[in-house]
Amino acid sequence: METLTGRVAVITGGNSGIGKAIAKAYAAAGAKVVLAARRAEQLKEVADQINTTGGTALAIPTDVTKEPAVQTLFAETMAAHGRVDVLINNAGTASREPADELPLASWQRVIDTNLTGAFLCAREAFKIMKRQKLGRIINIGSVSARVPRPNTIAYAAAKFGLEGVTRALALEGREHGILVSILHPGNTVSSLGRPAQIGAVPEGRMEAEDLAQVAVLMATLPHEVNMLEALVLPRTMPFLGRG
Repeated sequence: METLTGRVAVITGGNSGIGKAIAKAYAAAGAKVVLAARRAEQLKEVADQINTTGGTALAIPTDVTKEPAVQTLFAETMAAHGRVDVLINNAGTASREPADELPLASWQRVIDTNLTGAFLCAREAFKIMKRQKLGRIINIGSVSARVPRPNTIAYAAAKFGLEGVTRALALEGREHGILVSILHPGNTVSSLGRPAQIGAVPEGRMEAEDLAQVAVLMATLPHEVNMLEALVLPRTMPFLGRG
């Protein structure tokens, strides 16, 4: 296994939930983390928590749906640290409306944040990682890319699309030493999560910190090894089999 000590990791959606947990886990493992999200005050709170406990964190308020904002994120990261070793594409949002009632604006908001934002960040990271001949990109997908919930057509489309983006980038990055993978969480306690049931069987839920452990593992594999995809589920979550 390799180490995260001294590596620079850009984490979108780093102000809460899964992104926050990954940021804290990476910082604890020695990485210099750069946190990006729209909520500046909340983002600063997370960075302060990491810095006051001995880690290194930089907060850069960013709307990943805006191309200039993403370019600024990576320019400021380079100005501060001179490199980007890991990108965690975690920024996301959801819409829970039947397909025939879904406004176009809601569709576009979900696609822009979950899919276009990931592309924009990956594109800027690729430019840097190509020069370095080194880097990892971990996209945070969803079990919804395997089994969508009802009334989540935009979210499912974005996460299915993100898997395609992952595979295309993994192929393009191969000759440049850039490893790209996707981590699919099952039901996780986060800002997007909520208790739910399938039939009469309550779904299990895991903590964001559990998922962060997997994200650390994926980033610390030897550079010759890539975990292309990982699906992480709570033990009791109904996914396999039928009741």
